[in-house]
Amino acid sequence: MGDFSSTSSCSRPILVLVAFSFNANRYGTFPFTGWTLHWYGQVFHDYQIKDALFTTLRISAEVTAVATIVGTAAAFPLVRSRLPFRSGVRIGMTLPIMIPGLLIGVSLLVLLTDVFHLQLSEQTAVIGQSVYTTPFVVLLVAARLQGFDPSLERAASDLGANTYQRLRHVVLPLIMPAVFAGALFAFTLSLDEFIITLFLIGAHNTLPIYIYTQGQVRDHARGERARDAASRGVAVPDRTRVRAAARRPSRAAARQSVTTPGTATREPLLRRRRHRVRRRGTWGTTHGRALPPLRRRGRRGSGTRPP
Repeated sequence: MGDFSSTSSCSRPILVLVAFSFNANRYGTFPFTGWTLHWYGQVFHDYQIKDALFTTLRISAEVTAVATIVGTAAAFPLVRSRLPFRSGVRIGMTLPIMIPGLLIGVSLLVLLTDVFHLQLSEQTAVIGQSVYTTPFVVLLVAARLQGFDPSLERAASDLGANTYQRLRHVVLPLIMPAVFAGALFAFTLSLDEFIITLFLIGAHNTLPIYIYTQGQVRDHARGERARDAASRGVAVPDRTRVRAAARRPSRAAARQSVTTPGTATREPLLRRRRHRVRRRGTWGTTHGRALPPLRRRGRRGSGTRPP
């Protein structure tokens, strides 16, 4: 039950992605505005995407064939031979799994172009991907051969079967699930491989490289527009800042709505004081003494006087 729940939780993002491919919303986000097949038609009418897809499938098929044949053939001596350094040979054959793809791509690029003087093409990409995917086939087939019962081959030999007949009618049918699993593993890895293919494919495009280059082109165009606007002295609007500025009240409105602290309480006192001075018939004096000039305090901290 736990394995099923973990598998279903891992497959949910893929199911969401498949559902979004039928969404009529052009941005691929919620909410769903409708169900459509328009995006599939747009993809298959783009010749660049079709060319990249066919190139990817062709390279993946060749890599699968090479990795399956070489990996299955290499698994037999690793399991059945009596090599003095069999463990070291096994580690050496599975070493590409532990090496980063960047190092594999750079090393194969130097080897194929500088040493063998080969032109970068789809075949060089097949060589690079085969180096990376073959160890997976070796591990799967070798694990199946280690659990193989050798008495079955001896029984077939006692019945008159030669080496080819034992291999065809006894060994291969029993290890075929492991061979098929290795081939599927190699095809999946080749279909998704990006780093090694980027170094070795030359002027051709696979689907991962095409998707990456399209993203780079859009980012470059966005950056060019921003630089052009900056050179002309035009500020590039930010959607978040524009929305925040629309919600924020203006400074003049805030100044009118907010009263200076203390002004509302001093205004009646000033008016009453002036009224008493007018009733006594003097302006600016009381009982022969000069009144201090009436002052109104401006905004706090401004240091200005009102007229």
